[in-house]
Amino acid sequence: MTFTTMNRSSPAVMRLACTVILAGTLGTVPQASKAADNTDSGEVAAALGKSGSNMPGGVYRVGLPRTDLHVTLDGVELKPGFALGSWLAFRPEGNETMVMGDLVLTETEIAPVMTKLAEDGINITALHNHLLRAQPATFYMHVLGHGDPVKLAAALHDGLTLSKTPLGDAGGGNAAPSQTVDLDTAMIDSTLGAKGRAAGGVYQFGIPRAETVKDDGMDVPVAMGSGEAINFQPTGNSRAAITGDFVLTAAEVNPVLRALRANGIEVTALHNHMLDDQPRLFFMHFWANDDTQRLAKGLRAALDKSTSRAARGMICDADAAGGIAWSRRPPFRHGPHSGLDGRGFGRRFKGRAGWRFTSQLHHGANRPRCAVHVASAGRCVRSRWARHHSDQQ
Repeated sequence: MTFTTMNRSSPAVMRLACTVILAGTLGTVPQASKAADNTDSGEVAAALGKSGSNMPGGVYRVGLPRTDLHVTLDGVELKPGFALGSWLAFRPEGNETMVMGDLVLTETEIAPVMTKLAEDGINITALHNHLLRAQPATFYMHVLGHGDPVKLAAALHDGLTLSKTPLGDAGGGNAAPSQTVDLDTAMIDSTLGAKGRAAGGVYQFGIPRAETVKDDGMDVPVAMGSGEAINFQPTGNSRAAITGDFVLTAAEVNPVLRALRANGIEVTALHNHMLDDQPRLFFMHFWANDDTQRLAKGLRAALDKSTSRAARGMICDADAAGGIAWSRRPPFRHGPHSGLDGRGFGRRFKGRAGWRFTSQLHHGANRPRCAVHVASAGRCVRSRWARHHSDQQ
């Protein structure tokens, strides 16, 4: 739908714009895509010893859950899809393929796997914990490779065989996900502003950042680890354990940390996953086991401090030439020209050809609120919440 004019005196039009555009802005867990272009997937699967799924962005992703491990944390037995899921993602780029991944390893597996991968040309970009107090302790080795996809898969296979990571597809991690989980998923979706999916008894989210993430100049889609991952595992009596990671710029790290801590969510690790990412990103891991609704609200508070698509709408294809951009960046002073209420600011940008807008409906105190983005040449710039008064003026 294209919007060529927006009149502040038409509340119905303004509400419609917010609602229609919201439908396309919600973050979702990447789903398998038949349209993904990766003609080597069969050969990659054979060389790796494990098949995967084609994902959005031309990514072929292979899940390698550590179903052999039985890990507990604060009395909760962690499901493989909750915090023990190794994965590898292949994406063609020009004449070569990039592979990125995260390998879940025990302490004694780290050295042999690392040595073999390094010998075979696979780069190690990070090694660290994600959780605290887990028994037995697990560590996470992030890998990167460029080159022929089948050779990369063979090298990764040889490294993985030095661990006890299950390979083969019998009862593997690419089976159809479970469609139910003992949680109020509608409440979680509504609170986070994103749509999750149930898989293996876990409710999972993959929420993109607003901007395109690159590594060494190559795009890194959500299926390759650039999105904010949030997992809920039910623990009974309307409670859930949560874990995952926020993907943050340096300026976002401490605001998100404070939001998590203020809501009783433990920050368990802060580190990089990539070496040459643009923008430079930091990954903040978290853990809690508490009332599900309370945790969802705490996570939402943290999302609102980051540049994620759950926090801000990101569709830049609604033509608003001659329209109104209600707000771009706070802080603005209260008053007739404040960006906080959209007065004056909207008139200032009205009719500016080539500018676009997006909106995301958010139910605030007594009126709807729209997070509005202004873009030029099809590229969004970040904005924050702005209360609109179209029904008042």
